Order: sequence, then C-alpha cells, then structure tokens
Amino acid sequence: MTLSFPNPSRSYDESRHRVRFVGHDGLAQIRFFVPVSVLAGDLIAQRPTETDYLSAFDGMRKAIFEVARKAYESRRRDMIELDQASFGRGA
Repeated sequence: MTLSFPNPSRSYDESRHRVRFVGHDGLAQIRFFVPVSVLAGDLIAQRPTETDYLSAFDGMRKAIFEVARKAYESRRRDMIELDQASFGRGA
C-alpha cells in the first residue's frame, strides 16, 4: 500500500506548538506532526494565531504531504514528527 491523505482535517496543538494531521497506509492510521516553526515563515513578525498556522499548513499542504511520504517510507512508524531538517532546512 502507499500512504494517502484522504481526510483533509488538521488540528493545532497549542501546548506543543505543532499541527497534527493523519495519513493512511491501507487500514493503518499514521499520525504526523509538523512544528509551527516550519509553518511560520512570514508570520514571525506578527503574533500568529491558530488560524494563521492552519492557513499556512493549507498553503503548504502539497509540500507537507510529500515530505510526510518520504519520512514514512524511511521510518514506517505510526507516529512521525517532521522537523525543519525534514523540509531541507537547518534546525
């Protein structure tokens, strides 16, 4: 099976400063987390809100899913935390 993202839902975890989303490999559910530092970009100058982070996620959705697929292919776990390095950026 290949990893897919049939559910467009995503949620903001304020306590851990990350956005959570889910992928599926067949019947297996894979939880992914992306830190807001990846999403922040131009938001750093202002005081970003949950809505800002979720909008940034939506704008980067295609790239995030590609990175998530690559991470899953190399790690094959049911929970994967993406980071700056996952996106080819310094930590």
